[in-house]
Amino acid sequence: MDVMGDKATLFETGRFVQPSGRDGVGVGEAADDAAEEVRQRLAAEAGDVEAMSVLGALLLRRGDLDGAEPHLRAATAAGDRAAANNLGVLLHQRGYADDAAGWWRIAAVAGSAAAAHALGRHHRERGDEPAAEYWLRQSAEQGHALGAYALADLLEHRQDAGAEQWMRIAAERGHREAAYRLARALDRRLGPEGDVGDDHGAGAEAELWYRQAAARGHRRAALHLGAILERRGALKEAGRWYLTSAKDGEARAACALGFLLRDAGDPESAAVWWLRAAQDGDGNAANALGALHAERGEPQTAERWYRAAMDAGDDNGAYNLGLLCAEQGRTAQAEQWYRRAAYAGHREAANALAILLLQGGDTAGAEPWFSKAAEAGSVDAAFNLGILFAGRGEEAVALRWYERAAAAGHTEAALQVGIARLREGDEAGAERHLRCAAGGGSAEAAYRLATVLDARRPPAPEHSLGEPVHEEKSECEEWYERAASQGHRRAQVRVGMLAAARGDVVEAARWYREAAEAGSRNGAFNLGLLLAREGSEPEAAVWWARAADAGHGRAALRLALVYARRGELAEGQRWADRAVALGPAEVSERAARLRDALREELSA
Repeated sequence: MDVMGDKATLFETGRFVQPSGRDGVGVGEAADDAAEEVRQRLAAEAGDVEAMSVLGALLLRRGDLDGAEPHLRAATAAGDRAAANNLGVLLHQRGYADDAAGWWRIAAVAGSAAAAHALGRHHRERGDEPAAEYWLRQSAEQGHALGAYALADLLEHRQDAGAEQWMRIAAERGHREAAYRLARALDRRLGPEGDVGDDHGAGAEAELWYRQAAARGHRRAALHLGAILERRGALKEAGRWYLTSAKDGEARAACALGFLLRDAGDPESAAVWWLRAAQDGDGNAANALGALHAERGEPQTAERWYRAAMDAGDDNGAYNLGLLCAEQGRTAQAEQWYRRAAYAGHREAANALAILLLQGGDTAGAEPWFSKAAEAGSVDAAFNLGILFAGRGEEAVALRWYERAAAAGHTEAALQVGIARLREGDEAGAERHLRCAAGGGSAEAAYRLATVLDARRPPAPEHSLGEPVHEEKSECEEWYERAASQGHRRAQVRVGMLAAARGDVVEAARWYREAAEAGSRNGAFNLGLLLAREGSEPEAAVWWARAADAGHGRAALRLALVYARRGELAEGQRWADRAVALGPAEVSERAARLRDALREELSA
């Protein structure tokens, strides 16, 4: 409510004038106020109506209701509408709301926008919305910012489309709460993940109003502005607004500032702000502190903060307690905390609980929790359901869950869908899913995608090893190399073969050796071939022996031939026997002939 009616500046955070002390007022300013009061008092005693009104307003602002009332009544009796408005304020502070409304009505009818606003608020508190709307509209149409805001609030409560217009008017007239609420309304139109900074419509306008409200000291506006800037990547400016909001007591801003500092490599400063936010009841900050102490190897302190998060109503606290207990091998307690979080609707806790039950052999108990988590949007749970049903042989049901997880970007699920499509003969569908999985970092998907593309290539012309063949690397070779660089042994062998086909013996040997050392019998066999052709048969025999010991029939046959040429017939016969046993059929047949020949030679 305006003191001195239309000309006074309103207290934005309250309806009525609040008593204020003189703390912080300079000596000169206090002296000026005192001199002004003396001047107004002398003029009022001389019968000046305006001086009576001003003096009453000064005393009212100071909280001297007894001193203000006679001056305001005298000015009101002389027809001063500002005095009538302030008399209403005074009576309302004394607890005489109906008497106050009577004086506000007099002032409002006389044209006081402030009084019309006060009268409108009075009627709304009494539940008389039609009367409230009438008087608030009168105030708003006269350019009163609080009247416009109160009218917008009333219309918004009714879900009236005209609310935004008045909220905008109030914001344009400097009302910071109106600016904030207008920004929130515009922001909500973009959806939960909308980045207002990238939108040139509602998003850009929302950011503008957040800025205006934040600049006027609105701490939640500063918080939201910081979030917009953080999403955009303007981290320094975001940090400044978070700091402004946090210093004003916004716990969420303190928490967000902590995360910014942590990501910038300053966990100690982050902990200071998380502590401040957690002490103000922010569960997210308490969880962050718990995680920080857990990383430092301080499980007891971590558990204390997780419990604080849970007490603040953050279900992540119970989930994190479950994770902490599981890491310590306290399975029963982990299950207890997972259940608590899962029953509260925490989808990842439901998934973790299902995994825990599955590891304990309770498949029947795990399935409903996987389902609950998946239905709530857990991508991992959808994938795990696929694994569960595939293990039962229910491939069609498993595929549906894999497809659901793959659609949400789960790499391994996309691989499983790609494999299923290959089995069905749907090469196009398989390629699409394998590309997604390979792009997500799956080495197996990259290898399988490469094999699909490789099968489409025309056959390469025959050539001798070491002859240079000038070919550009195909896409399939690039995918083979990506899988090989991730340690995929079959891809490493294939990359070696393609390098050999190009005449790059050194590159081929490198990939064969890498695969062989990782346990690939084909890599060891091919490395042996390459070394033998380069004249290093003794080293080749070492790799063939490794491959044969791993079950490679052709490597065993090669060794039998090596020992036969050396005249070591018994050793050659031993490897020939091994080749017969290992196969395949073609190798077994050749090895049997060699074995028989060696046996005859030995018995001769």
